[in-house]
Amino acid sequence: MRVDSKSLTTFFRDQGIYLSIALVIGTTFWALGLPVNPFTVILYSLCYGNFLAPPMRWLSFLYEKPFPYDWVIFLTVLCVLSVPVYVLSSVIVWWFAPPMPHSLGHMIATGWKLPILVIVVYGVMIFLYEKTKARLERRNVELQTMVQAGAARLEIQNEELQRAREIQESLLPKQIPRLPGFEVASAWQPARTVSGDYFDVLKLGESRLALCIADVSGKGVPAALLMANVQASLRASVRDLDSPARVCAIVNGMLCARIASDKFVTFFCGVLDAALGTFRYCNADHPYPILVSSGAVRTLDQGCAVLGVFPAWTYHGRTRAWTSARRQATSIYRRYYRSRGAARRRNRNGKSRRIRQNTCGEFRRED
Repeated sequence: MRVDSKSLTTFFRDQGIYLSIALVIGTTFWALGLPVNPFTVILYSLCYGNFLAPPMRWLSFLYEKPFPYDWVIFLTVLCVLSVPVYVLSSVIVWWFAPPMPHSLGHMIATGWKLPILVIVVYGVMIFLYEKTKARLERRNVELQTMVQAGAARLEIQNEELQRAREIQESLLPKQIPRLPGFEVASAWQPARTVSGDYFDVLKLGESRLALCIADVSGKGVPAALLMANVQASLRASVRDLDSPARVCAIVNGMLCARIASDKFVTFFCGVLDAALGTFRYCNADHPYPILVSSGAVRTLDQGCAVLGVFPAWTYHGRTRAWTSARRQATSIYRRYYRSRGAARRRNRNGKSRRIRQNTCGEFRRED
């Protein structure tokens, strides 16, 4: 018969427990001043443990009941097993190390009280050990099942987030429209798998280009859903893109009627007119764009209120024109940034909070 390593390990572990109990019993007798035969105590302990534990494990299905029925059935089984375990152990002890110069029958008839008490203690300890072990194993299985279920749910959520990211990327311009004499570049890198970051570039004619960029408050899926709302609102007002202020007003009205009270959107909309040499824009509390022209660096620091908060707010646009001197420059470079998270913006005292680049765009005139 093949014995696996697990069974062998369990057997030697049980023998160590029985020897430990024998040590406790022998020490107790010695402390009480009673005569102690170490070999007899060890032999009794090994016999009780090895004769009592296996049948109790085999019959454990009988007392797998709720409290107190498990204890009633267990004590009944223990009482039935105590007598044969005591008799068999006494025979072995009498054979190898008789504790007294009497016959086996006399020893069994007169010396049963303490052995029976020890057998009961053994049985209770084995019962409590097996109950605790079974409870811990069940709990371990439950935890493993919960971990596996959580991992499966997390994998599904990651797949859904990845699909959501693909959908969100599809809302952004796949190809940037070209304008003669200008270069337009963009980059989009969300803080998480999906986010409230949005930009768009729309061609309004042969010489005009609309540039829009928005930042939704918050992060993750809620911000991404609101970003889709902003994109739909902007596309619905595309015929009004000649007036950036008008676009801000329309999108603001749509958002005020739809989004939650604790949400808002910062938004920048500009129209580049290559024929007239102008750049008209309206800034709804977005971080100020940076204008680099002929070696000079300045910000377009005129702005209005955020979108989605004040339904009756009047938005005003601004115009930046190129002079003849600027037209003769080698290049005109304008770049606008957005922050990671619309909450990182200027506070009411005008102090600028930390701004981190997340999405950017640039357009450059090539002469």
